[in-house]
Amino acid sequence: MTTEEVAERFDELAQQEKWFDIQDELFADDVRSLEPSHSPYFKNAAGKAAVRKKADEFVKKIQVFHKGHTTRPLVCGRHFTVGRSKDMTVEGLGRIQIEQIMLYEVRDGQIVLEQFFY
Repeated sequence: MTTEEVAERFDELAQQEKWFDIQDELFADDVRSLEPSHSPYFKNAAGKAAVRKKADEFVKKIQVFHKGHTTRPLVCGRHFTVGRSKDMTVEGLGRIQIEQIMLYEVRDGQIVLEQFFY
C-alpha cells in the first residue's frame, strides 16, 4: 500500500475508534512508538508486541471515555499526521483532556513509526 492508502485505511478505522485494529492491520513488526520526554502517561516502546502492550495497559486504566475526535490525515511523502483530542477519566489521574498531534511514518505499506506531540 502507498502512504495515501495506509492513511486512508487508518482514517476509516480511527473514525470508528478501532485503535487496536489499526495496530493489528497497519503496524510493522518493528514499529516504534515515541512519546514526548515529559509524558506523564507513557514511555517509548519498540516492536509490535511492546507497542500493543503499552496501549493495552493504558486502555485498562480508562474508567470513562467521555469523548474523542480524530482529524482527517494530512499526507506528505512517507508520513501522515492527524490531530487527536480525548476527554477521559483515568485511574490514578482523574479526568484528563489530551490534545495531540500524531505523526506516522510508512515504509513498504506498513506503519513503522508513531510519534506523539502533546
